[in-house]
Amino acid sequence: MREITPLTSNDCFTISFRQKSEFDFPLHYHEEIELNFILNAKGARRVVGDHIAEIDDRELVLVGSNIPHVWQTHKCKSKEIREITIQFHKDLLDDKFLKRNQLSFIRKMLERATRGISFSKSTIDQLTPRLMTLNQKQGFDSVLELMSILHDLSVSRHMQTLSNTSFNITESTYSSRRIEKVVDLLNQNFHKTITLAEAAKIANMSTASFSRFFKARTGISFVNSLLEIRLGHATRMLIETTQSVSEIAYDCGFNNISNFNRLFKKKKGCTPSVFRENYTQGSRVFI
Repeated sequence: MREITPLTSNDCFTISFRQKSEFDFPLHYHEEIELNFILNAKGARRVVGDHIAEIDDRELVLVGSNIPHVWQTHKCKSKEIREITIQFHKDLLDDKFLKRNQLSFIRKMLERATRGISFSKSTIDQLTPRLMTLNQKQGFDSVLELMSILHDLSVSRHMQTLSNTSFNITESTYSSRRIEKVVDLLNQNFHKTITLAEAAKIANMSTASFSRFFKARTGISFVNSLLEIRLGHATRMLIETTQSVSEIAYDCGFNNISNFNRLFKKKKGCTPSVFRENYTQGSRVFI
């Protein structure tokens, strides 16, 4: 499944702290790059691309854009699993900026991250205090600290590339101008009723042909793509506004609050109200 993250285009990064008794999120992917730090989860199973392994009591993994990944309870007996997840845009560091000599190590690390990277215990021990206190930094200092952490990771020893091949599952998703036009339509009009026939007309194709074409190029049906976009906007409104759940549902194109709650829970694993409460308690967005 494609995860709808709370990171907006105006955010530099988000950081979430969680304490849990099990891993219950399904195999997923997202455009954002993710640094995942896990404690007290010995025996859990990590899946990144085609890589599957049982993890130890502490774990630090960098997952690139659009790579399927998941952590599963597996043999983990701990009921006090701690997890810190940092997510940032793949273009947070501009390509031209990364080509500068001083950024060469970070650039190479991010390139390797398209297959997932696991860091050594010595690196984890060195960075644990800084990861645990990153959310205490404010404004520009928080961004500088993240950059410093990424640099230290990039020059660390014994990092392990996980997946044998790149599993970036959307590399050529929008290689078609027709698809780009339709996606633009969905992003600009997600709050309205948009039919498959309207989208097909934009692409200058018959409805049946467009339906097959869209799914072949994106890996997801037109209806589900529109749903993902609507839920993405709803997720961000739950974080950024004080609007009620019902107001957000209607503003994002859902005409039935019960249906919205059901679809949101199916995608996020909890109701919109619980998501808003959990995010407020355990996460911060840095802008």
